[in-house]
Amino acid sequence: MAGVRDIRRRIRSVANMQQITKAMKMVAAAKLRRAQEKVVASRPYAKQIQDVLGRLAQAQTDTSHPLLEQRLVKKIGYILITSDRGLCGGFNANLIRMTRGILEEKRDADTGLVTVGRKGNDYFNRRKAEIISRFVGLGDNPDYNQASKIADEVMGLYTTRELDEVYLVYSKFISVLTQEPTMVKVLPIEPSDEKVGGNYIFEPSPEEMLEKMLPNYIESQIFSALLESKASEEGARMTAMDSATENAKEMISKLTLVMNRARQAAITKEISEIVGGAAALE
Repeated sequence: MAGVRDIRRRIRSVANMQQITKAMKMVAAAKLRRAQEKVVASRPYAKQIQDVLGRLAQAQTDTSHPLLEQRLVKKIGYILITSDRGLCGGFNANLIRMTRGILEEKRDADTGLVTVGRKGNDYFNRRKAEIISRFVGLGDNPDYNQASKIADEVMGLYTTRELDEVYLVYSKFISVLTQEPTMVKVLPIEPSDEKVGGNYIFEPSPEEMLEKMLPNYIESQIFSALLESKASEEGARMTAMDSATENAKEMISKLTLVMNRARQAAITKEISEIVGGAAALE
């Protein structure tokens, strides 16, 4: 059995770790609140722009645009959004596992990755997967300009026919305890088939509006995914740090019990030695 001094040292070490995980949980909770507010605020805009595209598609069925072009699929691209930092439970592992499964399923097809976040980039870079483009260091508050840069890169790859289909892989924020790995098709854009009631007069023309709206739609999709992913990351980190804090508390209790038993054993041994010495002198 370890000595009392060694056990005390371990208790202090675990207690220090508990303070760190508790502080990280509080920081994650504060960041989660901000991220959650942004997610809730972004969802109506994404829904509205999708509705407008649906109306445009119904109003001008013969309009052609490079981002609407359906063609023979030779190469598929996946935009994978992970975090730059760890200590967030299974957040990154779930996304990486999902993407790895997709790539294995499409092993006979030509595939490439656009990685957003260091964790996913490092994982697939070590495994020699084809990474077409990478974006790291987006920070704790991803903004629309960052989403626009990613969208410009992806739209460029699509319009130059380097990619024929593009999917977005990210973690959808459901709640603090639930984050759902999700894959959605980004390109080619497929407007909703849902019928929209009423007649609409477009000014300027539907063609001009499509020219402006389609890139905005891609940007808004990627921006929403970045916000959802950031909220999911902070929710997963908060849960992981809460679990780590509770585990440290439990470990301290167990170590304290072991320390008390060691002290009791040492005292019992000393008393036995004293009694034995006194008996020998009689």
